[in-house]
Amino acid sequence: MLPARRAPLRQTAGVTLFWITAASLLSWVWLVVGQGFFWRTDQRLPPPGPDPRRWPDVAVVVPARDEAEVLPLSLPGLLAQKYPGRARVILVDDHSSDGTAGVARALAAAGGLPLTVATPPPLPAGWTGKLWAVRHGVELAGEAELLLLTDADIAHGPGTLAALVAGAERHRLDLVSQMARLRTETGWERLIVPAFVYFFAQLYPFRWSNRPGSRTAAAAGGCSLVRRTALERAGGVAAIRGAVIDDVSLARAVKRGGGRTWLGLADPDPELAVLSVRPYVGLGPLWRMVSRSAYAQLKHSPALLLGTVLGLALVYLVPPLAVLAGAVTGSWPVAAAGAAAWLLMAGSFLPMVRYYGRPAPAALLLPFTALLYLLMTVDSAVQHYRGRGAAWKGRTY
Repeated sequence: MLPARRAPLRQTAGVTLFWITAASLLSWVWLVVGQGFFWRTDQRLPPPGPDPRRWPDVAVVVPARDEAEVLPLSLPGLLAQKYPGRARVILVDDHSSDGTAGVARALAAAGGLPLTVATPPPLPAGWTGKLWAVRHGVELAGEAELLLLTDADIAHGPGTLAALVAGAERHRLDLVSQMARLRTETGWERLIVPAFVYFFAQLYPFRWSNRPGSRTAAAAGGCSLVRRTALERAGGVAAIRGAVIDDVSLARAVKRGGGRTWLGLADPDPELAVLSVRPYVGLGPLWRMVSRSAYAQLKHSPALLLGTVLGLALVYLVPPLAVLAGAVTGSWPVAAAGAAAWLLMAGSFLPMVRYYGRPAPAALLLPFTALLYLLMTVDSAVQHYRGRGAAWKGRTY
């Protein structure tokens, strides 16, 4: 009697697994064709055209806290910008303890754009340290028409500033942002980083963000050129003063103020490169990079966290598990549906894998990377409720 009873149970479980796998496959069909073609990597600054009639004055604002180690890799590129108009660099030393200001001044002695090194007043309540430093830098920028907000760990090719300004002027954009190419030198970086950019683009499809009137708005904090007038219409830096994910918040504020925004991937050409030089040696630093803001992205909502975990499991984990389960049990419809979903997943990831110079088979590892991101997101929530969420260089928000 027992085997007879177990057969209907196995049949029911097999049917349930098939429909779960079919739901995953349909999810991938929709993601590939209906989510703004997020997986494509062709959103780049337009190729050079006629120079603007005039080159606006630009101030480059660099917030820096304990960045003495990376500044020699990043600041010289900013100071060496080949910009036809007037430009200067303002580095705001956010009360560093490692001699960041002294390193910056020493690097400026080699020449290049004028450098101002300043320290903001003590951090007031309600502000993140980075945005308080940015606000101070914007104030020091005076009447500069354009502000390039960039991080201290971002290295710029010599033509980057001119290309950003030319794109903004040619297309009358109020915010032009480029997603920096992150380091992929270690094994963990090669596994985690391409997926990080891929997931960001999935959340904020660049095409949707770049469309005037679209509700989607995003930017990359490492390289964002913004018009002063657009920033003022948006309420200034104070409008986003407590934002942990400040780049997306800035783009939303500019768009709400009627501004036009654009976001794309950095060009691999060394002349126009926008590169992150911060090393992430081992899984730990990469884990903290993601978990620091993951729960903030979910608005600290347990319901959104649960939905995200279930969604990640359905979309990314079910396909390979279905292939395995179908092969073991002989349920080839389940295995076939799982394989189709997995191939769609890998195919959508392939352009980003190639953008980062990785071999094509690496795209098949996305389910494992997605599992890591799922765990990072859960850890982000755990750290938040322990009072240690969004920790960065001695500060917790």
